[in-house]
Amino acid sequence: MSKELTDITVELVHETEKAWLVSQGLKDEDGKQINIWIPKSVGELEPEGNLYILTLPVRYAEDKGLV
Repeated sequence: MSKELTDITVELVHETEKAWLVSQGLKDEDGKQINIWIPKSVGELEPEGNLYILTLPVRYAEDKGLV
């Protein structure tokens, strides 16, 4: 994976011991919110107001459709 990092603003939907379930507020064609699981081992999550800044490798973010 690339060492280049990206910061993405997300909403934290749910958290487990090993992963975060995040959303960018996008909806699918049926109007359901699109949520994506991100392993904690892949990135960092920092609060910013009511949202969070998710920092992770650019390549991983691309693969997950976050950028």
